[in-house]
Amino acid sequence: MDHEKDMTAHILSRITVVLNETRYPENIGAAARACKNMGISRLRVVNPEILDMEKVLKMATHEARDIIEGMIVYDDLTRALSGFSYIVGTSARTGRQRRPSHTPRTLAAEIPALAARNEMAILFGSEKFGLDNQALSLCNALVTIPTTGFSSLNLAQSVMVVLYEIFSRLSAMSEKGPGPYRPRLATLEERQGMFAHLRQVFGAMGLFRKQPPEYWMRNAHRLLDRKDLTGRDVKTIRGFCRQVILALERRGTEEKGRKGP
Repeated sequence: MDHEKDMTAHILSRITVVLNETRYPENIGAAARACKNMGISRLRVVNPEILDMEKVLKMATHEARDIIEGMIVYDDLTRALSGFSYIVGTSARTGRQRRPSHTPRTLAAEIPALAARNEMAILFGSEKFGLDNQALSLCNALVTIPTTGFSSLNLAQSVMVVLYEIFSRLSAMSEKGPGPYRPRLATLEERQGMFAHLRQVFGAMGLFRKQPPEYWMRNAHRLLDRKDLTGRDVKTIRGFCRQVILALERRGTEEKGRKGP
């Protein structure tokens, strides 16, 4: 039993709740309470519209004060997410660019295997607009909470629903086991470095003369964002990119030499 508690605590310690562009300080405090209820100790806030700590702490109550005191505030979402290997975005809106890959329950089923070796972030958007497409492009997966016709939930309610499903799954882990562990996935920073390297290769190959950079990069993202790339996968792709660039540079030097001064 103690081993199972230790494993649950370890997995929960790898999960961070990230609130992007919140409008009301009370919702930050209420989200902190939800984190405390469900055993999550790490909270990050990005570009809050109002950060009135008196209102935040009043809603968090004394019990969740430690969550607020340990909270980190960022002015840039990419920086806030850069150290995570698996980022889950949440959205009530679906569509061609926003097809959900999980409900909170199906996500929770994958958490034990993922969080054992990966730092995870669960990203929530603003109360009015949610997460835009740019924010969702940073995510590995998307979660939509099933509801009836009225799909809008309070921010803290959304945090509680998602974290409750995770905590419930971990509480039942002793019966089913954690499942096979997933390898360490590439962090957001590593993936962004890979795409920057690919952009350099595409430019060196002359592809941008045929189609604009956005066309090629959109296709690269469409292909590779579907994959749970490991750190090793990214290193392999970037190694390939380096060799392509070196080969193109050698060919350019040889052609220049043949043409002469």
